[in-house]
Amino acid sequence: MQAVVCHGPRDYRLEEIPRPVPGRGEALVRVEAVGICASDLKCYHGAAKFWGDENRPAWAQTQVVPGHEFTGEVVQLDEEAAARWGVAVGDRVVSEQIVPCWKCRYCLDGDYHMCQVHELYGFKRRTPGAMAEYMVFPVEALVYRVSKDIPAAHAAFTEPLSCALHAVERAQITFDDVVVVAGCGPIGLGMVAGAAAKSPARVIALDVAQNKLELAKLCGADLTLNIADTDVVAAIKDLTGGYGADVYLEGTGHPSAVPQGLNLLRKLGRFVEYSVFKDNVTVDWSIISDDKELDVRGAHLGPHCWPAAIRMIESGRLPMDRICTHQLPLADFQHGLDLVAEGSKSIKVSLIPGGTK
Repeated sequence: MQAVVCHGPRDYRLEEIPRPVPGRGEALVRVEAVGICASDLKCYHGAAKFWGDENRPAWAQTQVVPGHEFTGEVVQLDEEAAARWGVAVGDRVVSEQIVPCWKCRYCLDGDYHMCQVHELYGFKRRTPGAMAEYMVFPVEALVYRVSKDIPAAHAAFTEPLSCALHAVERAQITFDDVVVVAGCGPIGLGMVAGAAAKSPARVIALDVAQNKLELAKLCGADLTLNIADTDVVAAIKDLTGGYGADVYLEGTGHPSAVPQGLNLLRKLGRFVEYSVFKDNVTVDWSIISDDKELDVRGAHLGPHCWPAAIRMIESGRLPMDRICTHQLPLADFQHGLDLVAEGSKSIKVSLIPGGTK
């Protein structure tokens, strides 16, 4: 089969590799669509989070098929797998990006997304990803059915949307909150939709691209502000009687968005950081402590949010045709990476493998 294979930073190649064979309790899936994530791009570019530096060991591995946001059709599975996941041959399925060990303290406590082993599709040799014609879901995987009535690229958006919804859950949004979402890319638009579903007082979306801000309105933003021509800190304080926002969700991956959020939050506000940064970010920690006593929370993956994300996509709640801007053949993976890197010409870029059934 055809597959993209990672040989290291900036060295991804389209190759012919053996089609995987499922073992006992596993499933063989024909990949229908796989999204290119910002973290895929940062891994491609050699970010220290993936390839290590003087402060951390390498986490990503070479000789791995990338791709962790995907959907596909089940083409082979045994009775054990069918009973565990409630799926059958011919079903369209998605699988959570992490394949938990189910044995470490985090998995045993229900926090499987923080699994100590932490094998994600597309980064580890044991869990090859979906930039290929076929892939295997391991026994430990979390699997869900998705409607075949929606385009495959839309179904693959379950992964980024689940991540966005988890960030929203971490914010503990209330009805009286003014919520600010920084960034209107795939994650940010999901944050806007998730935050709006919590019915807060106001959802405000920030970005530099006007077309993305228009999409944010369709996803549920009450107000959009373009940071290129607006002092958003001053504007949000004006809107809140001089106090600042209650909640700030960071989904840009740009270092400047972090101090921006610290400055526009009110005292005792809540900051949720989702982004994966290419470089280190430096801020004035006294804002967090002595100035405002902020509650700063991280968010990782989309635990327990996949069923909600699937319902949101299947219901037509989101303008998916405008979010999923590009669907490319697998051979054009480099163009897809370049589109994501350029940023202004796309929202969600997906690859559509053309494997035979």
